[in-house]
Amino acid sequence: MAASELMEDDGVRIQVEADVVTADPPSPPQTARVANGNPSRHDAPPPPPPPPPPGVGGDEPEGRSQRSRLASALAQSQLVRALSGGLRRRCDYVKIGAAADERGERLPAEWWKTAVAFLYAVFNLVFTTVVITVVHERVPDKAVSPPLPDKFFDYVDRVAWAFTVTEVNGLILVGLWTLQWLLLTHRSIVGRRCFFLIGTLYMYRCVTMYITTLPVPGRHMVCAPKLYNNSSGKIWRILRLISGGGLSLTGSHLMCGDFLYSGHTVMLTLSYLFIKEYSPRWMWWYHWFCWLLSASGVVCILIGHEHYSIDVVIGYFVTTRVFWWYHTMANTHALRQAPNNFLSRTWWNPVFNFLERNVQTAVPVVFSFPLPLPSSCRQRYRMVEGARDE
Repeated sequence: MAASELMEDDGVRIQVEADVVTADPPSPPQTARVANGNPSRHDAPPPPPPPPPPGVGGDEPEGRSQRSRLASALAQSQLVRALSGGLRRRCDYVKIGAAADERGERLPAEWWKTAVAFLYAVFNLVFTTVVITVVHERVPDKAVSPPLPDKFFDYVDRVAWAFTVTEVNGLILVGLWTLQWLLLTHRSIVGRRCFFLIGTLYMYRCVTMYITTLPVPGRHMVCAPKLYNNSSGKIWRILRLISGGGLSLTGSHLMCGDFLYSGHTVMLTLSYLFIKEYSPRWMWWYHWFCWLLSASGVVCILIGHEHYSIDVVIGYFVTTRVFWWYHTMANTHALRQAPNNFLSRTWWNPVFNFLERNVQTAVPVVFSFPLPLPSSCRQRYRMVEGARDE
């Protein structure tokens, strides 16, 4: 009877149902009773929390226990939201670190490979001076073998100072490329590419000079006397040529026979190709300036009548093709394993695989200071980077 009256009492029913549903929806509603077992009335004071259901031990009322569990759940939820919000705010920094690590794995420095490529370039440059000294002894006398006919020489008379312009332009381009290379972030990878191409091109030049010896292109050329079997004199000439960089400006290059193909054309063209490839595209004015230096230097070789036209044409053709073949394979990773890749049939493909095996992507054009910055500069740099991140 008391239970039925309690069910008919709307006020008590509403209160009990609200407490139970809010705290624990799955549990069935409990009937509220007063201490003497009679149902409460509208004018009675609020009943105490209901006792625990039968079979459950403990003296703590069910409503209080449920409210404490609810408060604990709310506190845990707030903690989870705070942690997730902090992770979301820091997720960009985590991504940057992961990207940097991934880039380091795909573009390893491997300076020891750069050192091997450097030794390869030095060996071929020194070997070139030896071949020039040998070929000089085989150059025919101008009185016996006059200069070969050249179409460019038929239309353009010789200008004495033109070859000086060639060497000055070459020195400027080499200096610009050296400075640019030192500022590159991935200078080790770019450096071994440059050293390998220099060594390969000058090795080709040794072959062409030795197998075909051309007469001097002009009667104005003065060649050093031949030494024939004087080995010590030839060694001194080699050392003098190396010390002067093989330039006429330094007075070290007095030998003839190194015509096919032009070494000056190789350096002018190769310097421009590396400058353009590893500099931002928006620096178009810089590219045009270097192109003018390279093109005018090559033309001045012919104006000075220091090389035949075929020497310049072959030098340009060999330099550009080797550069483009190498960088096509380096920048297109899928070509390295393609079965129909005919570029892989070059003799230097094993050397290429050795140098580029761990380079898994194209080298980005990124610059950085090559030397460690002072502590004050590093602190300012970090402050600027932090302001950008905010």
